Formats: sequence, structure tokens, C-alpha cells
Amino acid sequence: MNKILEKKGFICDMDGVIYHGNKILDGVADFVNWMLDNDKKFVFLTNSPERIPHELSMKLERMGLSVSPDHFYTSAMATAEFLSTQAPGCTAYVIGEAAFSKALYDKKIYMNDINPEYVVIGETRTYSFEKIEKAIELVNKGAKLIGANPDTVGVTEKGIMPATGSLIAPIEIATGKKAYFVGKPNPLMLRHGLRILGCHSADIAFIGDRMDTDIIAGIESNVDTVLVLSGVTAREDIDNFPYRPKYVLNGVGDILKAVT
Repeated sequence: MNKILEKKGFICDMDGVIYHGNKILDGVADFVNWMLDNDKKFVFLTNSPERIPHELSMKLERMGLSVSPDHFYTSAMATAEFLSTQAPGCTAYVIGEAAFSKALYDKKIYMNDINPEYVVIGETRTYSFEKIEKAIELVNKGAKLIGANPDTVGVTEKGIMPATGSLIAPIEIATGKKAYFVGKPNPLMLRHGLRILGCHSADIAFIGDRMDTDIIAGIESNVDTVLVLSGVTAREDIDNFPYRPKYVLNGVGDILKAVT
């Protein structure tokens, strides 16, 4: 545990690591305050493209944690960054929430439902057959299909809900075109996190609750991985994967047990 404590910085997943829905998890407040008190660099990564960093900061504030917006990085921001480097000034047809569109606007990627270079999909509660039809039409005309993340489901207070991977599947099936997904487990997300922190990969620990997105992304980014059992993956699930996390903890609060 001392090896984790000695890290200069931390990249943390959010849902299942920091909170479930609107409930903060045990030990999280102590861990976050420890990072702040010890000048640790940290960034929260989330595959959800539905909120801007300021909204995520306010969400934690409501739970009793004061974390400034510059500590958050979302799959919407990563997708916008990816498109801006691939095709600066491009246009996109977007199925997603306002935060997703804002991230794209911030990188000078503008909306276009006639002849866009990209069709971009993220989680949304305004999904409709009309939007699916439009996306299929544009992809068949040559627009490239991009997903904010490959997650097929997400866990909410209401239970399991469809995520981007599920929303994009009908478009892939109808067009025969496979989407490129920017969010975890794509190591692009973690590399963006490393750049934000300004740290070498050896000086960082990545904390996540999913073997199939978090831990594999950390391994492929050459970062020490910490699996917490407070979210999706259970201890008995670990052996189902051909790779292993470096550390397995019940929750982030366990990290502080080595502090004297």
C-alpha cells in the first residue's frame, strides 16, 4: 500500500469508485481530502459524456466534496480532442446531450445534419427513431461513425440502463460500418489524463471498478492499476480475464490504511 501512497498522482474513474448515482461511497471523502492535503495531482475520468466538468464539480459539492472543475475529464472532451486533431474545423451530426455538443463547440467542431464528416453518438435521453434514421442516412453517405464510449450499459439509481454502445449498435448493424470509440478502454483517455497531470506513467496509479474498461486501459497505458470492488467487478470476476490489476482493494478508503 505504501507504493500507492508514494505516487505523485492519481487518475480515478468516477461511478463505482467515487459514487453510485447520488451517493458517495465509503472512504471517498477521506481519500480525496488526503490527496488535496498532500498536494497529490489527480484527475477524475468518466466515460459519461452527459455533464460538463463544472456540473460534475457541483455534483460532488452536493455530496460534501469540494473539487474544482479542472480535476475532471470526460469522454465528450476526449472525443472533441480526437476529432479536432484528426480533422480540424470538421462538422458533425451529434446524438447526445448538451454537454457533448459544448465539448465539440469548444474545439471548433460545429453541427451539421446535411453533409457532416462525422456522426457522433453519446448517452442521451432524447434518443429517437428519427435520429437513428438520420444517422444511418449520413453514415451511408460517407460520414464516419464515432462513439464517445463503448459501454453497452450503465448503472443508475433506477438500475441498468443502455449506454452509448447500445445506442450506436442499430446504426452499425444497418450500415455495416463499425464505430470508433474514444472513451475507455481506449488508452487515449488515460493518455489525456497523464497529459493533464504532467506526470510520467510510472508516477501515476489508475483507480477503476471495471476490468473490461478501466483496468485494461491502465495496463495498455503502462500505468499501475488499482481495482476497487465498490463498483461493477466482483473479486470472483477477476479470473475471467486474461490480465490482472496490480492491486485489488475493497474501495479507495483502503489506500489510507497504510497512513500512520
